[in-house]
Amino acid sequence: MSVTVRDNPSEQRFEAQVDGRAAGFALYIRSDELVVYPHTEVEPAFEGRGVGGALARAALDDARGRGLAVLATCPFIHGWMQRHPEYQDLAYQNRSRVRD
Repeated sequence: MSVTVRDNPSEQRFEAQVDGRAAGFALYIRSDELVVYPHTEVEPAFEGRGVGGALARAALDDARGRGLAVLATCPFIHGWMQRHPEYQDLAYQNRSRVRD
C-alpha cells in the first residue's frame, strides 16, 4: 500500500490518498510564523495502515521547510510529534523557550 499526500491550500489541508481513494486529511491554519494543526481524520477503512503518520510527516516537513513553528492542537499530531523526537524542535512551546 502506497500513501500519497498532497497539500490542498484552497481547503487548508493535507490530503492522503491510497490507490486513488481519499484516505484522510490534516487541517491547518498558517500564519507568517506559525502553523496550527487542529484536526486530523483518517477514513475507517485505512486506520492503522500508516495514513495518519504519512499525513503528520508531510505536514511537519512542510512546516520545517517554511520555517514555521507548530502548534498541534490535534491530539493525533501532538502525540505523533511526541513519539518522533526529530520533530519536537518544531513545537511552538520549544521555540518560544529558545527565544526567551
